[in-house]
Amino acid sequence: MDRAETRQRRLEGFDRPEELGLPHTQSPGRPIAATGDGPWTIPDSQWVAPKQLGTELSKETTLSIGVQHWPVFVEVKDLLTLVPPLVGLKGNLEMTLASRLSTAANTGQIDDPQEQHRVIGSNLALVQVQATIVGLLAAVAALLLGAVSSEEVDFAKMGLLCASSVLTAFLASLALGILMVCIVIGARKFRVNPDNIATPIAASLGDLITLSILALVSSFFYRHKDSWYLTLLVCVAFVALTPVWGIMAKQSPPIMKILKFGWFPIILAMVISSFGGIILSKTVSEPQYQGMAIFTPIICGVGGNLVAIQTSRISTYLHIWSTPGVLPLWMKKFWPNPCSTFCSSEINSMSARVLLFLVIPGHLIFFLVIYLIEGHSVTSSKTFVVLYLLASLIQVTILLYLAEVMVRVTWHQALDPDSHCIPYLTGLGDLLGTGLLALCFLLDWLLRSKAELDSLSELVSVPP
Repeated sequence: MDRAETRQRRLEGFDRPEELGLPHTQSPGRPIAATGDGPWTIPDSQWVAPKQLGTELSKETTLSIGVQHWPVFVEVKDLLTLVPPLVGLKGNLEMTLASRLSTAANTGQIDDPQEQHRVIGSNLALVQVQATIVGLLAAVAALLLGAVSSEEVDFAKMGLLCASSVLTAFLASLALGILMVCIVIGARKFRVNPDNIATPIAASLGDLITLSILALVSSFFYRHKDSWYLTLLVCVAFVALTPVWGIMAKQSPPIMKILKFGWFPIILAMVISSFGGIILSKTVSEPQYQGMAIFTPIICGVGGNLVAIQTSRISTYLHIWSTPGVLPLWMKKFWPNPCSTFCSSEINSMSARVLLFLVIPGHLIFFLVIYLIEGHSVTSSKTFVVLYLLASLIQVTILLYLAEVMVRVTWHQALDPDSHCIPYLTGLGDLLGTGLLALCFLLDWLLRSKAELDSLSELVSVPP
């Protein structure tokens, strides 16, 4: 009799999702979580140093968890669309700058003090022009994408988005640019390969600084949203400064060439990253994708960081041992065998293996940090962990192979891989990372739902 009563009580509670263990929607009172070996050898200084991902991941994770509950991110949903392209600026601008300066240091271009000032000044001016224009374009793209799904136009939010994007891009690029100059000069003085230091630091600090500035700046404009002229003044002032930075960039002919013809990779990379922002903004409010905003900066950041390091190293390798337009004999194929990319004894293949081996430990550290901070509010199922690690490996493997292909193609066309490859690859990293992450959440939710429904049918089929 007790068994029959227990079964009856279970059947009566089947209409309550929480008793079935099924995912349920967030309560309205709580904000939704947003958030073949070559004939050459390379000096020991050219070897890739294993990157310490733990500290970087914990900083990114803590920040992305913290800002997702800020009122401006809750009220202005289009800010989430800005996150991938603005965070991607570290690949489009800062990491490209670090790679160019590292190549200049390794080839002796900044050993002369006068030449050093010219190269550094023109590079910093170039980055400020690019940051201002790309920041404004990122805001316009976010507004256009938001207008597709919204019928009303809020001019206050439009101004907030534009001013926040431009100011964040400018300040982040300025801070990181000065830091990269100091690191490259210091590394050169201590005879350390800047490729092993500057690019990883630009990669790891780019997310932290960009997200911090975006959160602070957007919150400031949100508190002063009634002063409509403030955002307009910021946009006009920073756009008006771009001719000044352009004149400073003319000091170096190679930089002037990038200023004239190097916009397509940056803008296209921003567009690619914006598609990742669409995926994020469309999934972040769905219950089955809870935690999407926390995981997105990490998977996109790690993938972009690792591929930028590899691209910078291959570019330096070609600058040392070849001339633009001429590929070494052992790199003549535009589409190399993937086995030779990851499994040969060639120096670039060995560095690719080292970077690939960093993926699993880095993301496991990330999971530990997330679980310690957020606890049970994000999924910690073994299925999701396995899916996430698999997606991360797929993302980085694809990016590292594409880096080998794109560097060969651009070098064959006498283009600088530092300025033309890294933006594309980091943009693809954002899109691949966000798309694969959304797929992980969806597959995990489907598998859990299927398992719960199977257990439910078994319970129903038990005889009284």
